[in-house]
Amino acid sequence: MTETTARRLRGSMTALVTPFRDGAFDEAAFRKFVAWQIEQGSHGLVPTGTTGESPTLTHSEHDRVVEACIDEAGGRVPVIAGAGSNSTTEAVERARHAEKAGADAVLVVTPYYNKPTQNGLYAHFKAVNDAVGIPIIIYNIPPRSVVDMSVETMARLFELKNIAGVKDATAKIDRVSLQRQAMGEGFIQLSGEDATALGYNAHGGHGCISVVSNVAPRLCADLQEATLSGDYAKALQLQDRLLPLQVGLFAESNPSPVKYALERLGHMSADVRLPLVPVSDETKAIVDAALRHAGLLAS
Repeated sequence: MTETTARRLRGSMTALVTPFRDGAFDEAAFRKFVAWQIEQGSHGLVPTGTTGESPTLTHSEHDRVVEACIDEAGGRVPVIAGAGSNSTTEAVERARHAEKAGADAVLVVTPYYNKPTQNGLYAHFKAVNDAVGIPIIIYNIPPRSVVDMSVETMARLFELKNIAGVKDATAKIDRVSLQRQAMGEGFIQLSGEDATALGYNAHGGHGCISVVSNVAPRLCADLQEATLSGDYAKALQLQDRLLPLQVGLFAESNPSPVKYALERLGHMSADVRLPLVPVSDETKAIVDAALRHAGLLAS
């Protein structure tokens, strides 16, 4: 990985939703959304992750979402394509496609449901590493995958050519310092938890792969820029504006509340795929209040 690439994989990286209309991928809405994200200052884009409903995308849909994102971004910001699976063979296939399509990096989740050992995790990521030539971001999310990659395993993986960093959704802030001590500043550390992203960077993190930035890209980019420049007074002001969204957008399973918010803001339909369902009236009220608090929706 070049130093230029490492510098680009920082800041506010939006974990993009995938818009649907009448049950199908709404590519026109997605392209407009990608363009808006870039105009609003997002530092990078992450299609086909959990927020993009990747578990219910067909392989052809998954690949098309990645291709459309890369094409629309046009090199203006880096694209980290979601390429994870609990099948190593499938993760390799999705990562190879992302590289061929022109992605700057891939995001590979720890295999869910299988519950691999630390040696199994190492072997899984080494297989993806050996199959591609672009940076790999490890996605460590124990609440969804039921496995937690240890710092020691991460350090072993960082010795491989393409392992570049981590999206950390453990919500354990001390991990940032532990990982920084084990791997050094060259290991890219991106938070996967919006509400703790400010504290994550204070411990030495480099940014956030954000759900909230789907809805508030400018505010999230400003927050990241403030923390990375050391202006924590400004960052706290932005955090206070964003906190109700950081909580409310997770009142029900992600991305149902996010898609409701984006429909309210006129970007796309709130359609989600089963087993996700539209949000309740109670959650709608929570999200509306959060949007108003952030100054994104008129009173």
